[in-house]
Amino acid sequence: MKEVYIKIRGRVQGIGFRWFAVHEAKRIGGISGWVRNEVDGSVEILMSGEDDKIDEMLLSCHKGPPLSRVDSVEFIVGRRSGFLPPIEEGTFHRV
Repeated sequence: MKEVYIKIRGRVQGIGFRWFAVHEAKRIGGISGWVRNEVDGSVEILMSGEDDKIDEMLLSCHKGPPLSRVDSVEFIVGRRSGFLPPIEEGTFHRV
């Protein structure tokens, strides 16, 4: 199992990126977590699952939905804030 916390920058708000992320997580299967818009115009995703499924989801995030432009996908490492929503096992949703 792998847990990944990422920040996606570019044209990623207002074009359905969160819907796309939820759809991709369901298509891939076995991914739990959440996606949310940030005030700086980025999108954050916290997710967990088997290594190969997380890797496939990361590839999808680099591509994004048709109207998006993904400039970067940054891994956020280190201690996470206690204010982040927890991962609910078996669900991937918008926050």
